Amino acid sequence: MNGGNESIVLEFLLLGLSKHPKIEIFLFVLCLGIYLVILLGNSSLIILSIMDSNLHTPMYFFLSNLSFMDIFGTSSFLPLMLVNFLSVRKTISFAGCALQMYLTHALGTTECVLLAMMAYDRYVAICNPLRYTIIMNTRVCVQLAALSWIVGTINSLVQTILALRLSFCGNNIIDHFFCEILAVLKLACVDISLNAFVMMMAVLLVTMTPMLLILISYVFILATILRLNSAEGRKKAFSTCSAHLAVVIIFYGTILFMYSKPKAKDPDSDKLIALFYGAVTSMLNPIIYSLRNKEVKAAVKKVISSIRT
Repeated sequence: MNGGNESIVLEFLLLGLSKHPKIEIFLFVLCLGIYLVILLGNSSLIILSIMDSNLHTPMYFFLSNLSFMDIFGTSSFLPLMLVNFLSVRKTISFAGCALQMYLTHALGTTECVLLAMMAYDRYVAICNPLRYTIIMNTRVCVQLAALSWIVGTINSLVQTILALRLSFCGNNIIDHFFCEILAVLKLACVDISLNAFVMMMAVLLVTMTPMLLILISYVFILATILRLNSAEGRKKAFSTCSAHLAVVIIFYGTILFMYSKPKAKDPDSDKLIALFYGAVTSMLNPIIYSLRNKEVKAAVKKVISSIRT
């Protein structure tokens, strides 16, 4: 972090929307509501998956991982962001910024890989149903989930270490709500070509590759569904993967929009898009999986009836 006689950065100032205090009050209320829904919705799915034996399946095992990821990921930046919305001086320590940058990047990467694993699960369930329980056994599911976490952890560790080795020459004002890695790299007063190259390779390997695998899986899934003779069979087959497909579209759609759109003249719009990507998608995941899922609805009714009795 230091370079010879250059100033050492001990803390960062998070700019957020300091120029618009009224908007920050509105965002505080909105984000507090979103965070509460994230905690309630995702924790409920995890509890239901544990309590109801009908949900002891590979799909709900992966979904529990996704829910845990959403809780842990948003908790790494949302609480401090809520405090900063009501603070005049929005600061975060160097160590806190490093941890926040690592966690948000790690969990985002892990989710990319995990969504590919869930697509493979749906592919096996629809395209090879007779061997589904054999192929997607407990050991395989644990290995696939562990691989997702390992890939996310390693990628984020590399990215964070490379970012922390940079010199910032005393520049500590981050034009963002939290320590997002791209916003931190903009503060560097030295060459960041290595960071840019490693990040580009990481995007190709851990973001675009899982997305490609998801697309390939759904090509085979769609082909299998269209070959089914009965309309009822096609409807049932598609309903088993519709929730996952909706989550994938929202998750990757937001990522592609963030990185492919022209740079906005007003940087505040980019911050709000990043906020949508980081928080709103985590809120939508349990809602999507609950609204059109008969198994989840049945599990909720079962738990409620057991509490009443």
